[in-house]
Amino acid sequence: MKDVYIFGIESSCDETSCSIVKNGKEEIATVISSQIDIHKNYGGVVPEIASRQHVKNITMVIDECLEKANMKMEEMDAIAVTYGPGLVGSLLIGVEAAKTLAYIYKKPLIPVHHISGHIYANNLVEELKFPLIALIISGGHTELVYMKDHYSFEKLGGTLDDAIGECYDKVARVIDVPYPGGPTIDKWAVEGENTYKLPMPLNDNSYNFSFSGIKSAVINLVHNEEQRGNEIRKKDLAASFQNTVIEIIAKKTIKALEDKNVKNLVLAGGVAANKGIRNRLREECEKRDIHYTFPEIKYCTDNAAMIAASGYYAYKLGRTSDLTLNCKSSDTLK
Repeated sequence: MKDVYIFGIESSCDETSCSIVKNGKEEIATVISSQIDIHKNYGGVVPEIASRQHVKNITMVIDECLEKANMKMEEMDAIAVTYGPGLVGSLLIGVEAAKTLAYIYKKPLIPVHHISGHIYANNLVEELKFPLIALIISGGHTELVYMKDHYSFEKLGGTLDDAIGECYDKVARVIDVPYPGGPTIDKWAVEGENTYKLPMPLNDNSYNFSFSGIKSAVINLVHNEEQRGNEIRKKDLAASFQNTVIEIIAKKTIKALEDKNVKNLVLAGGVAANKGIRNRLREECEKRDIHYTFPEIKYCTDNAAMIAASGYYAYKLGRTSDLTLNCKSSDTLK
């Protein structure tokens, strides 16, 4: 059986990335040009700056990826690209680059949904087992998805307001933790104690999430304590915040697994790097004999390897696009 090589491009936010993946599961080469050092000066991603950096970096990243793999574009079977959701200006650079490559080298063009990419990052660790529940947690997404087979996506629920990663960064900002604040909150949560009482966000029987309430509660708590002249115990607040968030994430994820009678859970997205969340879900899965998979840290944040991995299965299913493909800031996973 002939090996299939997919060239992936990811530019949905502030990383310019290209990757070559063989047969949807073997990473041949990946290059990522990160903009974190630029955006941390502003406390978050500035869309206009992000898109300009993509313009500067995309050609170099493509060339470096091919050089790293010691391969040529002619050897690729198809070009996969993130078309959405994400920042339109950023997405546009990746989509136009992919369309150009597809046209010049006469390769099939594969549009990949960003969340699909995060899910298929797990395929680079071990092949997905179906049926499964995918929990996607990142700076822009918090979703529970049921999959009975490849590219069969049923969204069970998602955030009604802030994504979990966005909430982490805003909580970090209010206690003066530099962007990106999520990793520091995760570290402090282990060192602190759960002493601050915070509201449980959307503690109901749905599969939906809401994090704006707990974010506001933390902001109000900090302001009130400062007005009283009290010192904020930052590590305790981090522990209280993270423990509360983990509680609701674990509850709703386990409910989805039990309601669907599914024995496979995959964790995906940038916040999947959070050790507290990883460990709690592992504990819950071990209690219930549920097979639990999460990506390596390098596959949690935005990268083109996950796009190429997802693109392989789209390619096998004939899910290609012509050169009229355009990017979308928001789109349903399907």
